[in-house]
Amino acid sequence: MRPVSAENSAAAPHKQRKVLAVASGGGHWVQLQRLIPAFEGHRVVYVTINPVYERDVPESKVYIVNDATRWDRVGSLLLALRILWILVRERPQVVVSTGAAPGCFAIILGRLFGARTIWLDSIANIEQMSMSGVMVRRYSQLWLTQWPHLAAPDGPEFAGKVF
Repeated sequence: MRPVSAENSAAAPHKQRKVLAVASGGGHWVQLQRLIPAFEGHRVVYVTINPVYERDVPESKVYIVNDATRWDRVGSLLLALRILWILVRERPQVVVSTGAAPGCFAIILGRLFGARTIWLDSIANIEQMSMSGVMVRRYSQLWLTQWPHLAAPDGPEFAGKVF
């Protein structure tokens, strides 16, 4: 029998992980900022679209990327390549996103890199999951909605709202 120590006890602190936290602008960024307490004890690298947001996380590394829509093929390609470059450079163990396009690419590519992936759909999507949220469904290991009536047995899951 092995003696109980800080290394193998149930009360031992969790292993520090590198988290890539990704959100586009506006409400997506606000929702991501409200998740900061969940990242305590981990190394967090942020990806967003607005350089002004760097001041919201002054102690963290922040990458600024372009935003894109489904109609902007060139912008989407540039965004995907930039996200790919960030993933190669940072090698996160976890990718978390509140949306939209930057998070969609980060979840899909992050999963292909072996990262654990978490998608939290915006609280603004009260009637249905966002298009990005639907696109990342099969790549998200934890696929969440903030509305109980959108939860379904095959996902998304409802675990509460982020206020």
